Amino acid sequence: MLPQTHFCAFLFAMSDNLRTFAPYVMTTEFILRIFIAGLLGGAIGLEREYRAKEAGFRTHFLVGLGSGLFMILSAHGFSDIAINEAARHDVSRIAAQVVSGIGFIGAGCIIFQKNAVRGLTTAAGLWVAAAIGMAAGAGMFVVAAAATAMVIVCLELMDFLHHHVFPKNHQNGNDADDEVDS
Repeated sequence: MLPQTHFCAFLFAMSDNLRTFAPYVMTTEFILRIFIAGLLGGAIGLEREYRAKEAGFRTHFLVGLGSGLFMILSAHGFSDIAINEAARHDVSRIAAQVVSGIGFIGAGCIIFQKNAVRGLTTAAGLWVAAAIGMAAGAGMFVVAAAATAMVIVCLELMDFLHHHVFPKNHQNGNDADDEVDS
């Protein structure tokens, strides 16, 4: 019986040590989450910057990082607030506002000029970069990475098709993936 007693005391002592280091572990994980969110958003931005579009690496990086940070804040930032029957903590409220805020930023990218709408793909890229950042902020790294890969493949594939399969859309400098005739 004596070894089991020592083992229980050892586990108890370890649990106290883990509680002491838990904030550092959580902080490191959160930093990793926003770092990945920024990098994945930035990967989309690299493609947009390569195509000389309105929003490039920095903008997409910041949208991804900020969305990831808001997601962490939404899920964990208010955990110390006492919740009772009269007060409820809804973790989706901040995350929902990210969608509205990105819609506002995306609207600023859309321009109507000479009977054409420009910037739709850039606005959609910012929107999806925010969603990817939120997924990374929630710790869903595989989903966020898969979504990033799908976005980049879509943008590159459509660019290839518009330049090589449907080249008539690019006469007079029109960029079919970022312009819609009205």
